[in-house]
Amino acid sequence: MKDFGEPRVHSPVDLKRNADLLAALAHPIRLQIVDGLLAGHSDVGSMVECLGHPQALISRHLKVLRAAGVVLAVRDGRRRFYRVSRPEVADVLRALPFRTAADTAKEIAS
Repeated sequence: MKDFGEPRVHSPVDLKRNADLLAALAHPIRLQIVDGLLAGHSDVGSMVECLGHPQALISRHLKVLRAAGVVLAVRDGRRRFYRVSRPEVADVLRALPFRTAADTAKEIAS
């Protein structure tokens, strides 16, 4: 077995919080929502229009993200605006290997 090197000490609370974060992000639609919210706040209607998914589906995914503390909803009159509430989420998304549209087009063409 490979040596893990110097062991790091993790608190059970941190381990659970990080596992919840990763579980909340572990869906393509939730990744799209969070990626969009990193650019600024948005309401459900705008997300529906931008992502092309039904309102009920977007709301269901937002509920998961809210429960994990990934996003926060702020009421403005009758509308709720969502924003990312955990700054480390940006680092997590930056670490993921996303391809550009040009890369995808090249892959399809070959």
